Amino acid sequence: MKNRESIKHVDQQLQRREFMSYALAAGIAMVCRPIGAQSIMGHTGGRASEADATKLRSHATSLLRLFLCGDVMTGRGIDQILPHAGNPVLYERHMKSATGYVELAEEANGPIRKPVEYSYIWGDALAELARRKPHLRIINLETAVTHSDDVADKAVNYRMQPDNIPCINAANIDCCTLANNHVLDWGYEGLAETLRVLKAADIEIAGAGMNLQQARAPALLTVPGKGRVLVFSFGSETSGIPRSWAATADTAGVNLLPDLSSETVRGIRDSIEQTKLTGDVAVLSIHWGGNWGYEVPREQLEFAHRLIDEAGADIVHGHSSHHVKGMEVYKGKLVFYGCGDFLNDYEGITGYEAYRGDLVMMYFPSLDPSTGNLISLHMTPMQIKRFRLNRALDNDVLWLKNVLNREGKKFGTSVVLSADNTLMLGWISSN
Repeated sequence: MKNRESIKHVDQQLQRREFMSYALAAGIAMVCRPIGAQSIMGHTGGRASEADATKLRSHATSLLRLFLCGDVMTGRGIDQILPHAGNPVLYERHMKSATGYVELAEEANGPIRKPVEYSYIWGDALAELARRKPHLRIINLETAVTHSDDVADKAVNYRMQPDNIPCINAANIDCCTLANNHVLDWGYEGLAETLRVLKAADIEIAGAGMNLQQARAPALLTVPGKGRVLVFSFGSETSGIPRSWAATADTAGVNLLPDLSSETVRGIRDSIEQTKLTGDVAVLSIHWGGNWGYEVPREQLEFAHRLIDEAGADIVHGHSSHHVKGMEVYKGKLVFYGCGDFLNDYEGITGYEAYRGDLVMMYFPSLDPSTGNLISLHMTPMQIKRFRLNRALDNDVLWLKNVLNREGKKFGTSVVLSADNTLMLGWISSN
């Protein structure tokens, strides 16, 4: 365990790195010296004034910091280790009880002492959240939260017992996006209960509702001194969402995209324009694409670009892939094509080991709240083990670094390894 001085030193490094990121984004070259002895150089090579340095530090501290991640799947096996394990019955072809997934995980990585505390599943992520201090924490919650037994006719069904919702509160999650292919796994009764439980837990939602108006409505999150963040949630059939789950004017469901066309972009633009004010930051969270594979379909890339060019998106938060994919900074805006999972019960399941789905990422983008432009992106690699998030080992961090550099090359992005074994994104600016 790190001592207090070590933690203080790391916090100082984080503050310095944010300051450096803002200065570089502002077009100012910096000569770095030890903390407390920094000097800032202008383009002409002359030393900038202390007032300029103070101004830049002020800008750095005014940044909007977010926490984003991939899919959080606290149903099924994870639900069984929490204090209020729900009905374990499953209707899968090869698994008839959720306890089977607990057994697979224990066979792979050792016993789990059950029941665990609500905070257990977040593991080392809690300390990292405390260290990074994001203003908002946004996840894609990919499970129904319900007692319902009205199982949907599909291959896999996720549900978490409602009394286990404190596991989401344990990480102080501000917003759950719900337009995904598991929120209706236990029918419309299950969806209605999910919405009630999240509301009672004081967690904002987007992407599902009792009608289309509710499903399309963004979560409105206010950060004192920074402004508002609008979170819109969309789902695509390419992620496995049935067309029948689409919300209508008088039917509950998810905010399902009809396609990835220009016409769809115009509809999203109209929705954003109804809500977004000057100074607001718009996060568009999209559940799209398959679970495995690094390829980014051209229609996804073009759709993401049009959302930025035409609809006013500041972050495109893409997810559904079970592993990390390449990312892009397009005209100053951050695009995730696939964040990878963040919490799941897949330990011990074989077949896609080459993708290292056990390695997951915490994403901490810092934005200029006045423009929504990305200033820096820090990433903390984690590993899921015994249904708990643990800091990734050195070799695993290097593996992720190599994957992101390989997959980011076509997007003009790369990552560098920081002294604290985290990753930081670099990118080539595009106009």
